[in-house]
Amino acid sequence: MLTQLYIKNFTLIDTLDIDFRPGFSVITGETGAGKSIILGAIGLLLGQRADSKTIKHGAEKCVIEAHFELSHYDMKSFFTENDIEYDASDCIIRRELTTSGKSRAFINDTPVALTMLKELGDRLVDIHSQHQNLLLNKHDFQLNIVDIIAQDNEHLKTYNNIYKLYYETEQQLDKLRHEIEQSRQNLDFLQFQYEELTNANLISGEQEELEATSEKMSHAEEIKTALYNSSNNLSGDQCGAVKSIRKAQNEINRITNVMPGASELARRLNTAYIELKDISEEVESMLVDIAFDPSELDDVNNRLDRIYDLQKKYRCNNINELISLREGLKRKLSDIENSDDTLNELEAQLSQYRKDCQHHADILTALRKKAATVIEKEMLSRLISLGMPNIRFKVEVINSGSLSSNGQDKVSMMFSANTSTPMQPIAQVASGGEIARVMLAMKAMISGAVKLPTIIFDEIDTGVSGKIAEKMAEIMYEMGGQGRQVISITHLPQIAAKGTSHYKVFKEETNNGTTSRMQLLTADERINEIAQMLSGSDISEAAINNAKELLRN
Repeated sequence: MLTQLYIKNFTLIDTLDIDFRPGFSVITGETGAGKSIILGAIGLLLGQRADSKTIKHGAEKCVIEAHFELSHYDMKSFFTENDIEYDASDCIIRRELTTSGKSRAFINDTPVALTMLKELGDRLVDIHSQHQNLLLNKHDFQLNIVDIIAQDNEHLKTYNNIYKLYYETEQQLDKLRHEIEQSRQNLDFLQFQYEELTNANLISGEQEELEATSEKMSHAEEIKTALYNSSNNLSGDQCGAVKSIRKAQNEINRITNVMPGASELARRLNTAYIELKDISEEVESMLVDIAFDPSELDDVNNRLDRIYDLQKKYRCNNINELISLREGLKRKLSDIENSDDTLNELEAQLSQYRKDCQHHADILTALRKKAATVIEKEMLSRLISLGMPNIRFKVEVINSGSLSSNGQDKVSMMFSANTSTPMQPIAQVASGGEIARVMLAMKAMISGAVKLPTIIFDEIDTGVSGKIAEKMAEIMYEMGGQGRQVISITHLPQIAAKGTSHYKVFKEETNNGTTSRMQLLTADERINEIAQMLSGSDISEAAINNAKELLRN
């Protein structure tokens, strides 16, 4: 239940801080006084999109905050699941807008996403405005009404879970069929590609090894000459470095006994001798291994050309990518070969899901048809009392012949206000006043099945007056006495008089310009307000007495 509303710097409102009471409350005020502004502020609290243009001129920030009492409603799980502090006696939701376009939302001072604010808002407040009457033309809305009265939520949830599996399997099957068709059309080409890559006998690392061999063989003579010269310089008979160092070592060895430090020089020369001798032997070995065979070089280059051609043809950068492509083709061919088995498995699975869906859809249909009878009786009873004595109202639950996310049913609410007129879809034949009464009767009916703390009616009385308005007021009064809060924005004195609390919205001129105000009326103020609604700006004694009579009734 909404207990307090605080608005700061929203369109024409500079500051509004007002308490709300349980039961049936009414809000009145002249056209343009700001009633729609207050509704707009509440709408933002319920998760509607924000526009920085709604911030009061001259202000940098707008704040809208509401307090709710939730002790009579089972909502703790929402707060637990979303890790938000739960206080049943005072739940606070707040929305902040800045001129820069930033918007922030809070639940009990915890920052939340707009989607979460909307999820909670949908469970706290139902705002019925005139445009909602258009929902009567929507089959989904009508089906939802039937589901609420059928109280089939658990069955619908079970059906939805199975339908999701059914739908996903159907999509998967369609995709597989398409892929199989495409693959079979390309089977010969895929087979050719795979055989070509297989016959190439590609080996990981082969390309790098061949490129190194080709480079080496292409420079065989250059390499051989360099190795020969190096070998001659190292171990040649005349001036080879190995023999020269050996001689130098022998000379130093003769003076080790007579010259300090000579031993160290001899040691170092010996180390150099050993290293150079080892290098010389390795050069000799490499020189022996160098042999130039033109036919071998041709074989290596031909193999490389084959690899390069495949890379270019299949747009691969290296031999490993070619190998990966070959393995991918192998898997595709295997999938095509085994596709019938996979297809049969999916088709069997889809068939079972369809049977399960159909079973639960039939359960939903039965529950909905039973609920349709209940709705017809209750709507007829309510609408007759709302001044439609010849009303005929029927809820048709039609099997569409196909499964959807809501089952297999379409709902059509048929209506006729006269005995001589055939029943037709309600939105096509009902007048504005008739639709208003139908929607009120429907809201009153479903309010017993849905535990919604607060219901706000925005001029639901459009197109009605007199006794009918009184009856509509009685229905809203009764709804407010069933553990919920009902607030009606109205222009009719008959409805205003039925409220247990009466608020007035009005404009006021201040030093900062025009601003909208809202106040809870006292008993005397309420008499004057209703009298003004009856007679206009010039309040007569008769209007005062009439207002008192309405309030007594």
